[in-house]
Amino acid sequence: MRRLVFPQINFMKISSTFLGLLIAAPAALAQGTFQYDQQSLNHTIPPNFPQYIQGNEPIGQSFTPSVSSVGFVQLALYDGHPNNGQGATVYVNIRSNSIAGPVLSSTDPVFLPDTPLGGGVTNFLFSTPVPVVPGTAYFFDVVVQSGDLWRLDTVPDLYPGGTMFLQGAAQPVQDIWFREGIIVPEPSMVALLITAGALFCVRRRQ
Repeated sequence: MRRLVFPQINFMKISSTFLGLLIAAPAALAQGTFQYDQQSLNHTIPPNFPQYIQGNEPIGQSFTPSVSSVGFVQLALYDGHPNNGQGATVYVNIRSNSIAGPVLSSTDPVFLPDTPLGGGVTNFLFSTPVPVVPGTAYFFDVVVQSGDLWRLDTVPDLYPGGTMFLQGAAQPVQDIWFREGIIVPEPSMVALLITAGALFCVRRRQ
């Protein structure tokens, strides 16, 4: 009688591959496509009346989302003392009710290095999308966690869904240059998660 020989499955290899895919997936998803919801301008601009962050806290902007979550905030920031070899670490809070209201979530801190140009457009990402109610006003404020003086770029009052806040006071004729919205995962990243799930099912069955 012929003996049937089944190929051996390396469960450790499957498990480690699955674990590696799970670890890689969140970082890959964070690199998806930005889908803008609210923005004071739909294009970048050169520095335009930037305001210092330190000394003007809370400094930020109100906005009225039309989608149910916020995944990122994009701002134009500039070094207040360029070419001195220092940078700054900055993060953004999303708040409800007012510029000093309850913090719903905070972005991961971003280190801004000292550069000859003094800064530019920076992406601030939430580790988990922040749930919001479409049509309701929310607020974001910008915080320098540590480092050099840093400034936020501003524009005239072009955004109808909110206004800038400086030292906690509304600035009706001014907005911060900002964009906010959601991050749409790339199709390849969705496939990666499906593959990870399939490998997990194989491991379970075996």
